[in-house]
Amino acid sequence: MGETATRQRVYTLRLWPKDLGVVLVTITALALALVLRQGIVGATRTVQADGSPFTMTYPATWDRVEPPAGILLRIEDPRAASAFKTAVTVEGRDLDLAVPPTLQALADRRIEQGAELLAYRLLATGEATIAGARGVRLDYAYVVQPLDSPQLESPPVVVRARQYIVVTANRAYYITLDAPENEFTAAAEQFAGILEEVHFR
Repeated sequence: MGETATRQRVYTLRLWPKDLGVVLVTITALALALVLRQGIVGATRTVQADGSPFTMTYPATWDRVEPPAGILLRIEDPRAASAFKTAVTVEGRDLDLAVPPTLQALADRRIEQGAELLAYRLLATGEATIAGARGVRLDYAYVVQPLDSPQLESPPVVVRARQYIVVTANRAYYITLDAPENEFTAAAEQFAGILEEVHFR
């Protein structure tokens, strides 16, 4: 009986250093992976629009893409599962300082233009302040066909959008998030972080 107990104790003591080493290596690897992930997730890039004082900081995992005519900036999240990629676009329009439009007039005009989108529906409106400038928020939805060609067919995508119309001393800015409906909640959180790092001068 005493001999069996001694053997068990020796066996346990011999395994203890190996077990401790495995545990330490595992903990170290997990800690390094967490630090690396935080660094990647938290990394950002700052960009300034050509010919404009507008600057914006966005996640480094997003890509800046060539914007269509009339758009100052466009960034996309390439990790989006949908054929329609989550994107943030920035437009700038000079104001007629002799007869400057009200925020309500700018919002009404955008709502009228939205009717040109397929299945457009205005969901909510509200006041907003971005980088100290007054603005309004428009939430709406529409449907888009992301790949419209016989060779590359894809089903229509319901898109949720959130647009901020902000007026500065001489310009109106339109900052818009467009995301597939199933990705909108997460994209809206990232969009809120982007807006915290927007500057108009």
